[in-house]
Amino acid sequence: MDFSLPPQHASFRDSVRELAQGVALVFAAEVDRDHRFPDESVRAAAESGLLGVLIPREYGGAGLDALAFTVCIDELARACASTSVIVDVHTSVGSEPILLFGTDEQKKRWLPRLASGELLGAFALTEPAAGSDAASLQTSARRKGDGYVLNGTKVFITNIGRAGLYIVFARTGPGERAAGVSAFIVPAESPGVKVGQVFKKMGLNGSPTGELVLEDVVVPRANRLGGEGEGFTVAMRALDSGRIGISGQALGIGFAAVDEATALLKSRTRGQGEEFWLADMATRLESARMLAYHAAWLCSSGRPFTLAASMAKLHCTDTTMQVALDALQLAGDEGVLAGSPFERHVRDAKALQIYEGSNQVQRVVIAREVMQV
Repeated sequence: MDFSLPPQHASFRDSVRELAQGVALVFAAEVDRDHRFPDESVRAAAESGLLGVLIPREYGGAGLDALAFTVCIDELARACASTSVIVDVHTSVGSEPILLFGTDEQKKRWLPRLASGELLGAFALTEPAAGSDAASLQTSARRKGDGYVLNGTKVFITNIGRAGLYIVFARTGPGERAAGVSAFIVPAESPGVKVGQVFKKMGLNGSPTGELVLEDVVVPRANRLGGEGEGFTVAMRALDSGRIGISGQALGIGFAAVDEATALLKSRTRGQGEEFWLADMATRLESARMLAYHAAWLCSSGRPFTLAASMAKLHCTDTTMQVALDALQLAGDEGVLAGSPFERHVRDAKALQIYEGSNQVQRVVIAREVMQV
């Protein structure tokens, strides 16, 4: 078995790394400090075709696979975690549902604009009273004429206010829980689509997160994604591949923390115990990388990957959280200073254990898959 990246993926990684280190890293500290959107980085990513990594060439994308997507998010996160999550959400849960479940007309209409970066995508599933239990969502989609009228509030929406298109999940029928959920493509410019509160977070400060308010939003039937009652399937499939992206983001943050801790230890007198600590950090991250790449390979090969994606998300994010804390501990007083990369990595890493299915939810998924129940 050859565990090295295929030449095409290695070349792609190098090009993303050049962009990430040359643009995203330059603005990373400022973006975090000022809680501002990383316009420069996202624009550079769009111009380089990174917003269309998973979109086929016939729709203006790069036509690459899940492994390339994982590598892309990893490299972006090594430079700027905020940029990586913006691109990740846009690429996976913000665009891929249209690729996987959209009609030919929907693909032709929306995918080229998403691939070029003309539109930024977002995913609107979570609600104030339906966090990890997504099947209990209450946003309604009432049939009216040849379409639907949507009402409700979504919360913790990444790319809020910047997205030009939201994949929205709402209840269309009397079916209980998952059976009554449908998915819709909702342009941000639609009357009644409003941005609610934008949250100030402890980390990922350049990635806008907040509420999406839907007040009598008219959505034509042509914008329904899949059939009525199929929305939960759309959401769960999107989150499966999204978790591979989050695994890549975790790898990027973790390896950035190791690189910075290594440079710091080389610059000062150190004890052997510190080197052992660094060795453990690097080893844990390599094991996490293997899980992430395996999940991406399964996805790219068209094989079942739900279990692998949940394992990767769980292990990569837990590992990176600990690695970030260890790196800060090694840095000592310098690590806890506001604005240091060490404390930023700790703050950024924590969110990864929570969003796109908390790590408690991942354990439920893994146990269910292992027990086959």
